[in-house]
Amino acid sequence: MGFDPTRDYPLGTRRPDLVTTPSGTPLERVTLEAARDGTLARDELRATPETLLRQAEVARAAGRTQLAENLERAAELTAVPDGEVLAVYTALRPGRSTGAELAQWAVRLEEHGAHRTAAFVREAAAAYRERGLLA
Repeated sequence: MGFDPTRDYPLGTRRPDLVTTPSGTPLERVTLEAARDGTLARDELRATPETLLRQAEVARAAGRTQLAENLERAAELTAVPDGEVLAVYTALRPGRSTGAELAQWAVRLEEHGAHRTAAFVREAAAAYRERGLLA
């Protein structure tokens, strides 16, 4: 059965068959008990890129373009190590980075396949340059 972003939201209720953990555990087996007894690892309590992209489709179908773009970037960021995500977040704070440093972050993000996020970092760098917010 195909996915219909106008009919299948919320996914966890209407299409739980489409929601899994990163290793493929079905949503029905993601329980507090499984987390407590260790049968569900902490790393399994994350959204998958597929789920995030479906949520982006739902947002776009509802006319929430900006939210859809944010969810698409989030899907990309699932491939980026947590420490790097936090470092990019810090680097993007006004006055924290030079234009060259932000350009390096964009390249690193592209190496992880996060092309939309890299474009966002480049756009932020240009905006910071215009507003005098670079380090």
